[in-house]
Amino acid sequence: MTASYDLSEVAREQQMGGLGGETDAREIRVIDLGDFDARRAEITDQLWTAATEIGFFQLSGHGIAQETIDGVFALTERFFALPEPVKGKYPLVKADNAGWESLSQVRPSIGVPDQKESYQITRPHMDGLWPSEAELPGFASVVLDFERRCWTVAMRVLSCFADRLGLPRDHFTVAHDPESDQYQSTLRLLHYFAVPAELRGVPGRWRAGAHTDFDCLTLLFQRDGQGGLQVCPGREMQEQQWTSIAPSSSLITCNIGDMLTRWSDDRLPSNFHRVRSPGPGEHQGDRYSIAYFAQADRDAVIQGPGGTYPPVTAAEFLAQRVAANYRPQQ
Repeated sequence: MTASYDLSEVAREQQMGGLGGETDAREIRVIDLGDFDARRAEITDQLWTAATEIGFFQLSGHGIAQETIDGVFALTERFFALPEPVKGKYPLVKADNAGWESLSQVRPSIGVPDQKESYQITRPHMDGLWPSEAELPGFASVVLDFERRCWTVAMRVLSCFADRLGLPRDHFTVAHDPESDQYQSTLRLLHYFAVPAELRGVPGRWRAGAHTDFDCLTLLFQRDGQGGLQVCPGREMQEQQWTSIAPSSSLITCNIGDMLTRWSDDRLPSNFHRVRSPGPGEHQGDRYSIAYFAQADRDAVIQGPGGTYPPVTAAEFLAQRVAANYRPQQ
């Protein structure tokens, strides 16, 4: 299958580098997944409304214990505190989306590297990329357990979208198979660098430039008090009015990605978001977050029920997006 991804999305990103305005008029809905089986129809309606109107929502009652989340954040901080030569032994393999990178992701919206480092975990491609037990005891087992818990939550949400799209309920679950060597969903540990004293209060800076995600569904874990995430709904980007999403250690912030937009024949929008630099009186120190990107297996074929777009494999779709957003390490 040779159909290519429409890179007009990159062209749209290139228009999103401005400061824009800010508004709190939009509601980022909190949806409770508790008692899921009994409340499936109600939850599906709530998810669909939030996804189609804003493209972002937050989840409570998701079933991942707070103690588990806190433990993975503690390990995340320990990983990024390792000396750079140690982290450098596990470099990002771009084709596999696995390993450590720093200051290498360049958003078309701003043309300079995001002010962060990250470590990607993609199950079939981690050979030689795990820190040793001497460097970080228990890291791999804890992180892989957490990744599987994220998969469970993501598949639950995607099953609701499958219902509304008229697809088999397990349509997206089958396409995200953790046991397959074609699996390419990724857990990404993120560390945004503290703002240098001389740059605090300087306007127009972002820790991560405006972008859409490449995947089907993103689950983002944040920490209380470590804000900066903003969303700009509306594919036309006319006014560029940004809404801040309050960070919460207990809620999962979710957004639709480009892959699901295509798979839904544009019914589920993938909207722009960014991480702005903190303003006066806000936390200026290190910011940590953890993202799970549910992106279909390499050999999964993406085509919506209405056939709006030609079929394309997930591998082809993602390869072009990743290539457009990274530069080689210097």
